Amino acid sequence: MSTLPEHFNAAAFFVDRHLADGRGARTAFRVAGRAVTYADLGTRVNRVGGALAGLGVEIEDRVLLVLDDTPAFAAAFWGTVKIGGVAVPVNTLMAPDEYEFLLNDSRAKVAVVEARVAPGILGVRDRCPFLREIVVAGRRGDGGVALDDLLDKADETLEPARTFREDIMYWGYTSGSTGRPKAAVHSHKDFVAAADLVGVGIFGIGPDDLIFSASKMFFAFGLGNTLYFPARVGAASILIPERLEAERAFEVITTERPTVFFTVPTLYARMLQVPDAERRWDLGSLRLCVSSGEALPPALFDTWRARFGHDLVDVVGSTETLHDFIANRPGAVRRGSAGRLVPGFEARLVDDDGRPVASGTVGHLLIQGETTSPYYWNRLERTRTTMLGEWLRTGDMFWEDAEGYFYFAGRSDDMLKVGGLWVSPAEVEARLVEHPGVLEAGVIGRADDDGLVKPNAVVVLKPGVAASPGLEAELKAWVRGGLAPYKAPRWIEFVPELPKTATGKIQRFRLRVPARDAG
Repeated sequence: MSTLPEHFNAAAFFVDRHLADGRGARTAFRVAGRAVTYADLGTRVNRVGGALAGLGVEIEDRVLLVLDDTPAFAAAFWGTVKIGGVAVPVNTLMAPDEYEFLLNDSRAKVAVVEARVAPGILGVRDRCPFLREIVVAGRRGDGGVALDDLLDKADETLEPARTFREDIMYWGYTSGSTGRPKAAVHSHKDFVAAADLVGVGIFGIGPDDLIFSASKMFFAFGLGNTLYFPARVGAASILIPERLEAERAFEVITTERPTVFFTVPTLYARMLQVPDAERRWDLGSLRLCVSSGEALPPALFDTWRARFGHDLVDVVGSTETLHDFIANRPGAVRRGSAGRLVPGFEARLVDDDGRPVASGTVGHLLIQGETTSPYYWNRLERTRTTMLGEWLRTGDMFWEDAEGYFYFAGRSDDMLKVGGLWVSPAEVEARLVEHPGVLEAGVIGRADDDGLVKPNAVVVLKPGVAASPGLEAELKAWVRGGLAPYKAPRWIEFVPELPKTATGKIQRFRLRVPARDAG
């Protein structure tokens, strides 16, 4: 923000400030029923930062974080930032080849990873020339260096690097329509702006809140919810390392008593499938239930409110803007709408030629605000088409009503949002055609019974290969074997040919026919 000093370090602001102001005894995280204080966090951040510096991480160097939602994630993230490095959190569910690409694209010197991820990264290490060290969370190195061994030797004190407020401190990787991930970069000042505009300004997060985000910190939405929104005001969050199933989410809410719950519509839908949940579990501690990451079906909104008495506060953001830019307001939710602009942002809706559209007309959404990323790392052409000066082309289509409420109308490309995570049809298609029985494939989005989008593959088999339920299961497993599991098709249809343009490009829009209803 413009009020921040020229030299500014976000780790000192979000962590050290609480110790300096006498709040070290406050809880920063709840983990398996125990408290981690801000003082505990500060010490661990200093040790991790010192350990990374000892491994050769210098200012502006990238550190890849492949970590669950644990205190180790928080310490590694802020420790990287405190020494002037760039934290690059990525999904813990990727295939080794995907990590190889990210390591080489980011040129990360060090990767800090979960033990279960280490073997896959060690398997591609010889193809990652910039990677100096793999640090494995816990006591077991598993072929790398054990993080806890490094911390035992590290100093408890660490001076923050003399970074500028506009120095880059975070890369958020997001998939592109070609399937090649690209990193939107963000600065120290962006984190303060997002915390103030969204965390405090929209959600009203205060020091007495306890945050529970089922959306993980490896992507931008969960990072704000769990890590720096509560740290802005000295509040606490709950850390759950594992992927949350519906009953486990209810159990956490009932046991830990959070005040704010963040997740994606997919998990809300799964929670609604739990029989007698409203009688078995106590959600009375919640003051706010926030939904983001994918379009929220109105029927899901209605059912959640009827059963649990809470509005689902739908919000919209992107990695490129760090967090939300359109949001409903607690207590003033409009069903079916993504909400109104977050104060501090401006929006334009334009046609294909860049001209403003009339009220009520669908257009391409452009956003301007304090937290928009200035560029994608090493993606000049994509930067030029997306970052239009001070404006960001979101890739989303919206229309706006006379009262300033925005309504989602789809994507301007073929990208799918599945469970809050981007899926590139081209990437899944490429994996499918690697199977010896597949000639061609087209992937589109298809709504399930809850109205949530999942990948649907339309496949042409090679001559002599017969369609069967067994082959369908085999192809799904094939995709999961080469890509992150959430990218695998929910459904596979076998067809004799795919619709194409005169130049041979698959016309995915022609695969989206009304007959393909969820089943």
